[in-house]
Amino acid sequence: PISGVSLWAQPPGGQVALGDRLVLSCAVAEGTGPLSFSWHRGGSAAPLGTGPRLELHVGDEDSGHYQCRATNGDSTAESPPLHITVLGERDPGAGGGL
Repeated sequence: PISGVSLWAQPPGGQVALGDRLVLSCAVAEGTGPLSFSWHRGGSAAPLGTGPRLELHVGDEDSGHYQCRATNGDSTAESPPLHITVLGERDPGAGGGL
């Protein structure tokens, strides 16, 4: 079985400026066999990516809860959700207006 799935973000704290890079990393404390990882946002079934690392250039719709799911074929475990906040979205000074 897999246990202790953890998720962390760079920049730490999960606050990212609009257009900046967000790197999410996933690790498991215990797990045997070949592990595969998938990334999900807001409970969506469609994965954002696979692998132990996810890199995003954040847009103004990327705020929300992110989770990493680890599986070894026999069992699956998920990380606690990590809340990502995009700073500067809908800022009238940032986009040159409509």
